[in-house]
Amino acid sequence: MIKKLGRNDHCWCGSGKKYKACHEAFDDKLRYLEDIGHIVPSHKLIKTPEQIEKIKESARINVACLDAVAAAIHEGMNTAEIDKIVYDVTTDMGGIPAPLNYEGYPYSVCTSVNEQVCHGFPSKDVILKSGDILHGYFSDSSRMFCIGDVKPEVKKLVDVTKECVELGLEQVKPWGFLGDMGQAVHDHAYANGYTVVREIGGHGVGLEFHEDPWVGYNTRKGTDMVMAPGMMFTIEPMVNMGKVNVVTDEKNGWEVSTADGLPSAQWEIQVLVTEDGHEVISW
Repeated sequence: MIKKLGRNDHCWCGSGKKYKACHEAFDDKLRYLEDIGHIVPSHKLIKTPEQIEKIKESARINVACLDAVAAAIHEGMNTAEIDKIVYDVTTDMGGIPAPLNYEGYPYSVCTSVNEQVCHGFPSKDVILKSGDILHGYFSDSSRMFCIGDVKPEVKKLVDVTKECVELGLEQVKPWGFLGDMGQAVHDHAYANGYTVVREIGGHGVGLEFHEDPWVGYNTRKGTDMVMAPGMMFTIEPMVNMGKVNVVTDEKNGWEVSTADGLPSAQWEIQVLVTEDGHEVISW
């Protein structure tokens, strides 16, 4: 529940301004939306300008890592080499790889190849070969890489998944709903004959590696949490060529693959809801 401060109190956002001159109207709108039955973000999910600038510094490292991978990736490379690139770029720029040791995850990056949906372990034994597709996941952005000659039907999966993200992004508007974005992603994937993973989705991000809200892509317009200015989250649908079902590796408890062995694709961006639209923070 959004509680109201005294009008002359200092605003909860830390701006130093009086509440009436800062977030009073913002909170009034959230309270109204909550009163008529919508899910609204708590204050802790709203990023301040100071926090946003610090998050953007982290995002610059994310983008630099993926740019470095894009420049180096090639057929015959093993995925452990990608892990080293991400670690080296991150630490050289003064950062810490967020996935490393996160809830026991042992690497600096996830490298999910072909039918792997997410959380793939880098390995010297996983050699990239012509026709492979790779998800390079670091912190809160992810790209797909097509290695050598990829079959047209697999390349289409990769392209359509990127289109899903772009169409979802178009729906990120202040005071809209996460469901607006989710339905745009869902409808485009299914219109192309694909499915969207249900168990794993996006998330809030910024002050922590994973924050609320959980972001799904099998949702309906006008539902889920209100997208208030200052919210930050990822758009990262995992789109399967075949059935929606996925399985988790029983030995390591991390690597998720399609149950039917058909390819899966994922692109991820980190987006900030602004007063007049949105801003992509990392990609």
